[in-house]
Amino acid sequence: TPFVYLDGERVLSHVGVIELPLILHGQLVRGGSIHAVATHPNFRRRGYYGQLMEEILQHYTPRYETLILTTEHPEYFQPFGFRYIQEHLFTVKSRGTSGRNGMRLMNMQEVNDIALLHRLLEAREPVSHVAGVVQEKAIFCFNEGSRPLHYVPDLDVMVCLEQEGKRLKLFDIVGPKVPTLAALLEQMSQPIEEVAICFSADRLGVTADVTPYIFDHDGPSYLMVRGPFTPENSPFTLPRSART
Repeated sequence: TPFVYLDGERVLSHVGVIELPLILHGQLVRGGSIHAVATHPNFRRRGYYGQLMEEILQHYTPRYETLILTTEHPEYFQPFGFRYIQEHLFTVKSRGTSGRNGMRLMNMQEVNDIALLHRLLEAREPVSHVAGVVQEKAIFCFNEGSRPLHYVPDLDVMVCLEQEGKRLKLFDIVGPKVPTLAALLEQMSQPIEEVAICFSADRLGVTADVTPYIFDHDGPSYLMVRGPFTPENSPFTLPRSART
């Protein structure tokens, strides 16, 4: 839902809201995610953004118990009741991989892979019971659709990852059943010595080292929350695929 301040047909300021179904400590929470906050450079500091934020809070406070956003500028949102919540990185040493090549790169120009993407998103389990997402496509596709997506046929999951040498960064696992990290690594052909898990690792069957973390999502990405957020005092990270 776009909230806009107009001068005739010209948009001077915009703040958008997208529904984001969250799993927080095992409970489904219908939250709202603030995104695409922008004001025309020639019309800043005139209160347009603040007016739109007040309209959003009036409209959505009765509808969503919790509103979230991610930003490089927490100070822009603190006056509207949003607070910064610390996130965490989960690091695991790996014993290596099986040497098999059980992953393939998906092609988003192919009809079959587009259908596969939709099926997996529709059927997905939350990647974490502490802080995960279900029943959501728009934010995932905006964040991950232009990045490499890997499909693992034996596990029937789509994986968002990056590999830097022998270090693997894992951003999301999408499918009807979340596998253990060991099962996932068995599908990889290249050696892995360390895995950095950029979401809560409670479902991966590992004991991870946990450190405070500021997500780098095309720049520092601070998680801001308005309303109750049960993982607030637990180690967690909101997956990259759910950040706006």
